[in-house]
Formats: sequence, structure tokens, C-alpha cells
Amino acid sequence: MISTNNTLNKNGNYLKISESTHAHNQIWQGILDSASFHETGIKSKLLNLDKPCYIIRVEGKIGVTNEGRLYPYNQEKTEQAEIIIAVPPISTQQLGDSNFLNFHGVKYAYATGAMAQGIASEELVIALGKERILSSFGSGGLSLGRVEAAINRIQQALPQGPYAFNLLHSPSEPAIERGVVDLYLKYQVRTIEASAFLDLSDNIIYYRAAGLGLNAANQIEIKNKIIAKVSRREVATKFLQPAPTKILKQLVEQGLITELQATLAQKIPVADDITVEADSGGHTDNRPLVCLLPSILELRDEIQNKYCYEKPVRVGVAGGIATPKSALAAFMMGAAYVVTGSINQSCIEAGTSEHTKHLLAQAEMADVMMAPAADMFEMGVKLQVLKRGTLFPLRAQKLFELYKNYDSIEDIPLAERDKLEKQVLRKSLEAVWEETVTYLSQRNPDKLTKAVNNPKLKMALIFRWYLGLSSRWSNFGEKGREMDYQIWCGPAMGSFNDWVRDSYLSDSKNRHVVDVANHIMTGAAFLYRIQSLKIQGLQMPASYSEYRPVNFQ
Repeated sequence: MISTNNTLNKNGNYLKISESTHAHNQIWQGILDSASFHETGIKSKLLNLDKPCYIIRVEGKIGVTNEGRLYPYNQEKTEQAEIIIAVPPISTQQLGDSNFLNFHGVKYAYATGAMAQGIASEELVIALGKERILSSFGSGGLSLGRVEAAINRIQQALPQGPYAFNLLHSPSEPAIERGVVDLYLKYQVRTIEASAFLDLSDNIIYYRAAGLGLNAANQIEIKNKIIAKVSRREVATKFLQPAPTKILKQLVEQGLITELQATLAQKIPVADDITVEADSGGHTDNRPLVCLLPSILELRDEIQNKYCYEKPVRVGVAGGIATPKSALAAFMMGAAYVVTGSINQSCIEAGTSEHTKHLLAQAEMADVMMAPAADMFEMGVKLQVLKRGTLFPLRAQKLFELYKNYDSIEDIPLAERDKLEKQVLRKSLEAVWEETVTYLSQRNPDKLTKAVNNPKLKMALIFRWYLGLSSRWSNFGEKGREMDYQIWCGPAMGSFNDWVRDSYLSDSKNRHVVDVANHIMTGAAFLYRIQSLKIQGLQMPASYSEYRPVNFQ
């Protein structure tokens, strides 16, 4: 056990120095009035991240200052201020990988992820982009016309960026995925966030290769950047390696890319950045970050050693990033950047209803659960949603149980069908099917044809009507449907609410995405300074190392 020098506590600020701390052969020289020996002043000095921080001892008292200089110790001089610990200035720009900042033209290694159906809205992307923070528009589940309108609005507001757009993998609807890629190429959307990919599609390879060329120095120029969100090693491997030769050959034969672009694509990875997604809202594998990130980092290094890329792929993290402590933990584990998700959904700029934002602002970490997903309902795939204030997860689970236990709507007992129509669908099964037919005849007529002769599929499509609309009801604030709101949410939401409790950010009406980003990154830098001081032997009460959001406006 390490003992401490308790005589240094007499000024009442409770700072202590471990006796294991190495003595400095330097002294501090400056104006003594710049040093603080009381709690309020000390906290202010610690928070002054733009300047160095000196822990000094004067006449047995420990104080903190940001001013002065260090000089060699002189035995002949008296009344010298002893320097105990010194740490340099620290800025948010120093956290993460500086190459991420340069590559994307942003001010720090922080981004916001794409929440589908426009929850990550134009307003959200623009607000962050104006502060040079990367944000991805949630284009998943939106019509091509809606995505095109978003591109025009965001590009007009951010002609120089930064911004990104989501490319959601749609294996059951490849035409829609291709349509989105065509829009991105047409309007020169230079950064996409690829999500839900289990395998590489020709669409994402088309986007990547179509932006390749050689610059004046005969170096590979990457115009179309890809940030791939993954939670499994096998998927990460596909994005870390060069594009498959087979797909490139097909694209050349189709006249979509040139021979040169195909050749260049075999010399670079498919993605520039890999976002490791741990336990998160929406689709998630519920992976713990402390296990997943080290595994993907090791995989990245293995593949880098094999291909020797000029620019190694950066690995960032998402899922559970909600506070300065979680952000700093990610950076200290080697993350190149951090990505927030659920917490932005409760902010003013998010494309969700006021009722949904209020529910999210009240959520605790245990207020989430897994529920059947609309897009992969028949496969039994689940996603993470909010359970507080809504019956959606329980009702969705009931629908899946009915689907699993019966082969058709007609096989469901009459009492169950009656309950289904009155309590969940709140429409007759016939009316729901008519709306489903209208929708599929325009979006996916092939599936409609299959459903006519497949009672099990017809039942699934009827149930998917509810699953699909419930998220839209949440976004648009459908009156009378509040108990059916499907709100994608991870436990990070509860962690964030715990952190901001009793601060101005506890009210969702005060939550702006830029404020949240700045506080998380500034707090992470502050906590890095605190940990640096602790590692060097400074012991202090918990109150000194707390970072709480304060409204400086």
C-alpha cells in the first residue's frame, strides 16, 4: 500500500501526493498569485486545457497554476516553489487519430452515426457540419426522392462539407440500394457510411471504384470515401481487403467503371474507416466494446501487414459512446474516432417527435430491450428499442410468436385475431392487407406476387405493416399511437441521462447536437488531464475529476 504525505492537506483542498512520486530536479518560477490553493480555483485551473498545468508545493501547501515556467533546481536559492507534477496543454484535436481529421476535414475525431428514416436529419447534419463535425444523414428506409431532396439541401448548406450519407445494405431490394448509389454518384456525395452489410454488394464496390483515379504525382486519388460500420470480424475482413476481382470484372464489363479504376481498386481497401459497433440502438449484436475493439484492431494490423497499404485503415467505435468517460475509454483503447448515435436522437435537430424526445430524455440504462425487426422479421432478427413509455416491443414480440406458431392468418384462433385487430393493428386484417398490397405494388411487386400464393408470407407482410409504421409514428408524432412508438435506442441513452442529470441538458428542449459533441470531447480531454495527474501521483477527491455540462451561452 502506498502511503501519502498528509501534512500537505493543511490548506483544506484535500490534494495529496503519493510518496512514490519521483522528485523533479526543477522548480516552478512565476507569480504566486496565479496559483490556486482552494477547491474552486483548483478546478478552474484544471479545466484550463489550453495552458499547461503545474502542481506546485509552497511552504507545505499544494496548489495548481497554469502560469510560470520550469527552471533547474538551485540549492543556493531559498523560497523556491517546488514543482511536483507538470502536464502540457491538451486539446480535443489531440484525441484519436489526426489522420481522421485531415482526411475528412473535421476539427476532431468525433462523428454522429446515421439513424434511419431521417432521424439523423438534414438539420442535424448541417448544424454539426457548420462546426466542422462529421455527421451522416439517415437515408435508410427513405424514398429516392426524399434522399435526393436531402442531398440538395445539405450540399447547399455545406458546399465544402463535411457531411456523409448512409448506404443501408438492402439484400432483398438491390434495386433500391443501386438507386441510392446512383444518386450519390450523380450528386458527387463523397463520403458514405455503409451499414448492415453482411457481404459486399456490387453497388458499394461500384461507388468505391467509380471515384478512383491518379493525381498529377501518379498516386491513387480516392474521391469516394467509405466508413463501414461493422460488429463482426468476418464482415470487417471484407472491408479491410481490396475489392473482389469478380465484382470489379463485372462492373468493367457493364461499362460502369474503367479498367484503370478496377486495377486501382485492387490496391486499396474497400473502406477508409471501420466503425466498430458495440451494444447500440437498432440493429446490434450486443457486443461489449472492450472485447470487440481490440479484436478488430488486431485484425486490421494483420491485413495491413499483408497488403502494406500506403494509408492504413482507421478503426473507430460506436455503441455506448455517451459521456466523456466512455469517449476517453475508447480513445485509450486505440480508437481513431468515436461515433455517437442514440443520444443524438433526443436532441432538437433530430427527426423525431417531441414525445419521443421526452421519453428518451427520461430513459435509464435498463429501459431498453430487443424486439423483432421489420426488415428481417421472418428471419427472427431483432433490434434494440426503448421499452419505457411504449408497448411496441411486447406487441412486436407477440406478432413474431403468432408468425412462428401458425402457417396463415386464418389458422390464428378467432379470439387472438380479434385481440390483434382491436389492440395492436387497430384495423381489420383485411384493411391492413389492402394497404400492404398498395404499398408493395409500387415498391416490390415481385414480393406481392409471391405472397398471393404463400399464406405464411402474407401473414408476415401484414405483421410487417405494423412494425414498419411504428417507427414512422414515433418520428412524426402520430397522435393516439404513442403506445406503439418504435424507438431505436441503446443503453447509452441512460448513461447520457445520468451524466447530464441536474444540468441544463437534462431537458430535451435544451439539447443541441453541437453542444453534446463539444461537451463530450472537452470532457474527454479534461479527464485525460486528470488521469495524467493521477498516474504521476496526485490524489484528489472525486469532485475535482468530475466534468458536468455547463451552458456557456
